[in-house]
Amino acid sequence: MTKLEQVQNWTDKQGLDFTYLSDPKTIQYLTGFFSAPVERVLALVVFPDKAPFMFAPALEVEAIKDTGFPYDVYGYLDHENPWQMIAEHVKERNANPKKAGLEMTNLTISRLNELQAVLDVSFTTDVTDFMNSMRLIKSPDEIEKLDAAGREADYAFQKGFEAVKAGKPESAVMAELEYALKLKGVMEMSFDTLVQAGAHAAEPHGATGSNLIKNNEMVLFDLGTVHQGYISDSSRTVAVGKLSDKQKDIYNVCLDAQLTAMDYVKPGVTAESVDKVARDIIDKAGYGKYFIHRLGHGMGMSEHEFPSIMEGNKMELKPGMCFSIEPGIYVPGFAGVRIEDCVHVTENGCEPFTHTPKELKYL
Repeated sequence: MTKLEQVQNWTDKQGLDFTYLSDPKTIQYLTGFFSAPVERVLALVVFPDKAPFMFAPALEVEAIKDTGFPYDVYGYLDHENPWQMIAEHVKERNANPKKAGLEMTNLTISRLNELQAVLDVSFTTDVTDFMNSMRLIKSPDEIEKLDAAGREADYAFQKGFEAVKAGKPESAVMAELEYALKLKGVMEMSFDTLVQAGAHAAEPHGATGSNLIKNNEMVLFDLGTVHQGYISDSSRTVAVGKLSDKQKDIYNVCLDAQLTAMDYVKPGVTAESVDKVARDIIDKAGYGKYFIHRLGHGMGMSEHEFPSIMEGNKMELKPGMCFSIEPGIYVPGFAGVRIEDCVHVTENGCEPFTHTPKELKYL
């Protein structure tokens, strides 16, 4: 059964007349086509007993057909009303639809209102959990693509480390590693590359900036690439010059937590227990209040997918699940350390997608 047929079957079992899919990553997963249409409308509409169709800006229609999508593709011009056109195409397949599914975590209220203005349909069934369950277990082909993205991330670390020098701004290091990737043919990052030096690294959701790298401090890298639609996501922290005992202690505690959590992962353990293994080590060392996020998140075609590796998630791990393991210790005004690999669960443990060494590296 194809992925689209699985959604078709779900639509039928839910007693729905159609399912409206609007998340570009969902559409990519189901069809192989990706576009972020910004203010324009992109949708995949699936029926229980009729062929699906894609609806897109006219400028995307040929690109969709080039992917080999075997069903109808309808385009619209910017001056046309996309919602009225979608309604017409739905009614060509079902003259009197009453119930439909949608992605509640993606579709905006304004767009839902537009749909309901042209279709007298109850949009009350959420397909999100079903799509999460479909994407949860990666196939061998998906694992291969994630491995390839991981190799690209390892190359990015290599070039980034080579670029680090006291007195250089974070932005210059980021530019050099991304330029090296582009020369190698890697054209897309999975998110904005982070290079954060010294106390700036204590801001886990900070951004690369003009902050100058100094001697005797640490530099945090967080980066990833996109390979055939699948991403990498990894973090390393390195040293410039000499470190104080406290800086080294923070690093070693974080590394111990990361390695212990990776060793603990295997089928049957729960997501929350993996988080606890790492968090207990950081708590015991006295840095618990500085570990301020979940241990990890799912990944695949997106850098943040289902499930979360965190307290309260009792889901048991299964082979093929992919997620990050990324403990962090962030001491405001002093230093920040994060060490991260994304892994896939195997029959008796887990394997990382990135292999850049994690022993403290002095540059």
